[in-house]
Amino acid sequence: HCNFEFDLCGWKQDEDDDFDWNLRTSSTSKMGTGPATDHTLQEPSGHYIFIKSSFLQLPGQKARISSPLLSRRNKNCKVCVSVILFYYHMYGAHIGSLIVYQRTTANHEKMLLNLTGNQGNFWQRKALILAGDGDEDFQVVFEGIAGKGPKDGIALDDLTFSKEC
Repeated sequence: HCNFEFDLCGWKQDEDDDFDWNLRTSSTSKMGTGPATDHTLQEPSGHYIFIKSSFLQLPGQKARISSPLLSRRNKNCKVCVSVILFYYHMYGAHIGSLIVYQRTTANHEKMLLNLTGNQGNFWQRKALILAGDGDEDFQVVFEGIAGKGPKDGIALDDLTFSKEC
């Protein structure tokens, strides 16, 4: 589980993308960019990770962050269902996209979710089933794609993997 209150919890910025996800609070953000509070504490001082469209990023540029390496190897498990649960906030007239992938150690990526455009000015919960045969190690990758609006952004908070991972 990661609530981003202290650090990135082992999540790593990808090196072959265009810019990074940033750890931040609403109290340090400019008005009109991002959520009013984090999801965990429901406070402006609470942390989450965020990308925003700005004059520094061109529309279509990508920021990617990857989970620690995960495994589903569990001898006691007859039918293992692995899930990632997370909260997202995507608000703005010209918001970009949030894409979630499952990446194997052989770098094969399977798209699990693709959200584009304004999703509302509130935190939303999403649960995704992680596919696979249960033997191959994998990572989950969150990819944020910059939109056209300088005040539009995408935030993530409270990322949790099921105990099967």
